[in-house]
Amino acid sequence: MSNKNDMICDLETGVCGVAEDKEVELIDFNKQKEEINLYYVTDPICSHCWALEPVLNKFIEQYGHYFNMHTVMGGLLESWDGFADVSNGISKASDVAGHWKEVGEHSRMPIDGSLWIDDPVHSSYPPSRVFKIIQSMDHSLANVFLRKIREAVFVFNKNIAKDDVLITIVNELNLDGEKIVTEAVSESAQSLLHQDFDLARKLGVRGFPTIIMINEENKGVKIVGARTFQDYVNGLKQVLSSAENINPKPHPPLSNLLDRGSLLFSKEIEVMYDIDEKDVTSFIKREAEYEKYKLKEILGEKYFEKK
Repeated sequence: MSNKNDMICDLETGVCGVAEDKEVELIDFNKQKEEINLYYVTDPICSHCWALEPVLNKFIEQYGHYFNMHTVMGGLLESWDGFADVSNGISKASDVAGHWKEVGEHSRMPIDGSLWIDDPVHSSYPPSRVFKIIQSMDHSLANVFLRKIREAVFVFNKNIAKDDVLITIVNELNLDGEKIVTEAVSESAQSLLHQDFDLARKLGVRGFPTIIMINEENKGVKIVGARTFQDYVNGLKQVLSSAENINPKPHPPLSNLLDRGSLLFSKEIEVMYDIDEKDVTSFIKREAEYEKYKLKEILGEKYFEKK
């Protein structure tokens, strides 16, 4: 007969029985959660950052509980005066169109790029300053703004350096677009942006996207360029002292992603849920209330938005 002192009611199953673990366990309640800081250095008009969205969002959804994320503006284009990206053959605005088209075709995150011929962005600093102002108010809302301006510039050819475009997008966040865009030309807004530039330099960033993860011992990893999902998971494991116990969160319900207000492109669904392109529509019909969403297509790619 079992010793009745060994009985236990399992919290998860509700079943009572003999305790399997009979050892007296010493627990250190002073040990706090390990703190990892992740710095994502980016720019509103960085095409490879747009291409990274499906992988980065999956990484944040599944492993974001292991780190504090900081989105840092890098300052890709102050102006076209003297600008040259020799490695990509870019010395003037119209040169960007072909480069963006290649990135879009390779990544399947749709990019039009014809605005570089019709209405070129003169600088990435105006949307970056607006981002910094919103970030000083609400970090989560700033990331929503960043997503929306990327949809605007990459997919819909909106010149996000123009005040009217920025005002419209900020208004969509239920903020005062005119007030914030006006504030974005102030010295204080420029100071916020230069703080990010200084941080990027201290982190040794030389291109975008760059992700740097640093632990409490001030040791870290730097991952440059749009990389695979496993690259970021491996990087996180390198900076965590207890990497053998790293556990991803389950995939978020599809309806949660569809209801966040941004567009959801086929590639993002494929990456998040590990499914094939041909199965995306049937997957949405099965996993969400299909009639609540619009299925559209642009530049040969399907995307979904809430009705």
